[in-house]
Amino acid sequence: MKKPKESIYRRYFKRPMDILLSLFAIIILTIIPVIPVVAILVKLKLGSPIIFKQARPGLNEKVFNMYKFRTMTDERDENGELLPDSVRLTNFGMFLRSTSLDELPELINILKGDMSIIGPRPLLIQYLSLYDNNQKRRHEVRPGLSGLAQVNGRNAISWENKFTLDVHYVENVSFLGDWKLIFLTLKKVFVREGINSEAAATMEPFRGSKRLGDD
Repeated sequence: MKKPKESIYRRYFKRPMDILLSLFAIIILTIIPVIPVVAILVKLKLGSPIIFKQARPGLNEKVFNMYKFRTMTDERDENGELLPDSVRLTNFGMFLRSTSLDELPELINILKGDMSIIGPRPLLIQYLSLYDNNQKRRHEVRPGLSGLAQVNGRNAISWENKFTLDVHYVENVSFLGDWKLIFLTLKKVFVREGINSEAAATMEPFRGSKRLGDD
């Protein structure tokens, strides 16, 4: 099994680059002021808390709290159960997702060392037991704000294709590769491609990959 390339970039420069880029982005987006405006609008339109926190597995499957601007209401049925995502996801929430503005608080995760600018996206903890040995390799690097799968379809591609792209990234981390993905990500954000799958307001849950011989 091929291991991630232990290049000089990956060992010594990727993390400092993450710190500098995330800090620069936070400062600029606060001055403009994108982050304060989005925070105020989330408060007015969706209420508190403004920041949605959820535990996600990161490097070597170490769990951390990932931060995002909330995009859904807390509407519940008569039994106190949350309504489906498609009902709770408002037009404003869809706008935040389509522009990736909901992802901005993850810049704090990058500063803290939980995440990287580029890497496989951090998924749900309950998926850990469903990965095969190859899919688990996505945790050999820090999860990213964006990644190879995000610029090649994001939520519009299958889970299997997404994991294949994640592992390909793990095996080929490079300075030029990361900067290419950064610029491709900015392009995708502006044209709003591949935000959701055709069948759901959010990505369908991963239920494990079907193996040969399974029913």
